[in-house]
Amino acid sequence: MAATTTHRAGQGSRLGTAVTMAVLVLLAVVYIYPFVVQVLTSFKGNADAVANPLGMPLVWTVDAYQRLFGSSDYPLWFRNSVVVTLAVTAGRVFFNSLAGYALARLRFPGRGLVFSCLVAVMAVPGVVLLIPKFLVINTLGIYNTFAGLILPLLVDAAGVFIMKNYFESIPASVEEAARIDGAGPFRVFWSVVLPMARPALITITILSFQGSWNELSHFIVAASDRDLFNLTRGVASLTSGALGSSADYPLKMGAAALMTIPVAILFFVFQKRIMGTSDGAVKG
Repeated sequence: MAATTTHRAGQGSRLGTAVTMAVLVLLAVVYIYPFVVQVLTSFKGNADAVANPLGMPLVWTVDAYQRLFGSSDYPLWFRNSVVVTLAVTAGRVFFNSLAGYALARLRFPGRGLVFSCLVAVMAVPGVVLLIPKFLVINTLGIYNTFAGLILPLLVDAAGVFIMKNYFESIPASVEEAARIDGAGPFRVFWSVVLPMARPALITITILSFQGSWNELSHFIVAASDRDLFNLTRGVASLTSGALGSSADYPLKMGAAALMTIPVAILFFVFQKRIMGTSDGAVKG
């Protein structure tokens, strides 16, 4: 009797696992399918894309990519995105770490109030701040400059929150030896604590890169000069400008597909590091 019960339990467990896997595979297909259609469409001709929007290309062609790099501002948009994204990512990793360490370890008047304000900022929708952000950028005289594109993005509340929580998970005792040797707060932060926060730093790097690479609303209010358009602003102009009224789907899909490659590569290379952030905190 016990053997029969165990056998039935094993069958039920295997059936549940199979159903779960089937549902996950279905969700993965639903999630990935639009991207597959996007890539396939970019290798079609205009007529083929209109007549056969979801199928395989009848004739494979790279005409859309040739026009994208030969007769559009796509290379300029790509360069601007690289410059802004690298600057913002480096700034966020550094300043978020500093702010997170200060909130986690240093004792100063108003520390609790600062953290409360940080949490409050995280609850405010970004679109609410667009007009005030434009007014500040314009008042400082950095509208239509790279400074206007980069400076307002150098710190984000979510990044500070992540770093604060991670630093709090590191035992304070590891810093005592450095303090006994005469190291100041920044030296302790830079030489002792920051190397131990590598998983959190990698997570912040990926999130910052992805966020600044895909940012659109900030760049709309920070610049109107077409020479300062980044990829998101430029690709958006393909669908809303003169090309938006045409059926030039391969060009639009090719531009969007190329834009996703850097973020996808970064995520797939470092995804295990993201998953291991909590483990790293315990080991630290």
